[in-house]
Amino acid sequence: MKKHILPAIKLTLVMILFFTVIYPSAVWGIAQFAPNSGKGEIIEHNGNKHYVNIGQSFTEDKYFWSRPSAVGYNAAGSGGSNKGPSNEEYLAEVKTRIDTFLIHNPGIDKAEIPVDLVTASGSGLDPNFSVQAAKVQVKRIAKIRGIDEAKLNQLIDDQTEKPLWGMFGPEKINVLKLNIALDALK
Repeated sequence: MKKHILPAIKLTLVMILFFTVIYPSAVWGIAQFAPNSGKGEIIEHNGNKHYVNIGQSFTEDKYFWSRPSAVGYNAAGSGGSNKGPSNEEYLAEVKTRIDTFLIHNPGIDKAEIPVDLVTASGSGLDPNFSVQAAKVQVKRIAKIRGIDEAKLNQLIDDQTEKPLWGMFGPEKINVLKLNIALDALK
């Protein structure tokens, strides 16, 4: 018995030391080389600070709407809705989002609405959406702001982030950066 307990206690102490001191210190040290020392990218706009890597709520018609959040954009606790695609309550929620989008975007067909405008991400805090999610909102924003659609489409192209090394992941747009650039348009 002594033959097994002593090595188990030693291993436990080594693992406690590794996972509570060494590993966190290594991650913290590497993060110091990241922008803003690993605290995330912060943008100051209109006197407010916003984290670029956390989803923000945009629901005004003069802005590009952001992806819905299952957690109300509360960064203290990310998470999905945990409701499956056949759950009646979830389907009703998605239908309500679709109906709301169609009311605010007349002339758009239901089939044109990208899925990322009516469903929340797994974390509930996704700061990005697809290029199609931006382009489907152009007519509404152009009409409200009196901006040419071509100028808005160019803004979308300018704000589009390409996949990592040109092959990992889809093209995406950070909604916060896009709306800040939209406010800067004259």
